[in-house]
Amino acid sequence: MKEFDALVKVVSILRKKCPWDKKQTHKTLKPYMLEETNEAIEAIDSGDPKKLCEELGDQLLHIVMHAEMAKEKGTFTIKDIIEVIRAKMIRRHPHVFGDLKTKKISEIYKRWEKIKKIEKYANKKGIDLMKLGARNMKKLWEEINQNER
Repeated sequence: MKEFDALVKVVSILRKKCPWDKKQTHKTLKPYMLEETNEAIEAIDSGDPKKLCEELGDQLLHIVMHAEMAKEKGTFTIKDIIEVIRAKMIRRHPHVFGDLKTKKISEIYKRWEKIKKIEKYANKKGIDLMKLGARNMKKLWEEINQNER
């Protein structure tokens, strides 16, 4: 999307040319990120769509800023963030993208929690979630159950 790419370009320029933006780190932006989250919550509560749009834009700016800082250090990029969340949403929605055949919200929620538990376990074991297929998830779930006995 050209608007998104334009925002990424603006943030890249800010990181190079604005003294304040240039000196920011993930840690120095933490209080501002929290402040913007609270402002987004207030906008939701107000019911004002224009205000919500503005506050969500501020949150998006933070995400792009953190991605730009990470790109500068060679740790990850905005594309990595997008791919990670895309894969996570597919993984956590087997009732949409997989073989789970249910429309019951209670079953969907139980599966969501189960998948989160598997992801947490996989992270502890150093398993790349991007390569975690359905078979591997099933094996990890069996491991979790064995360890809990």
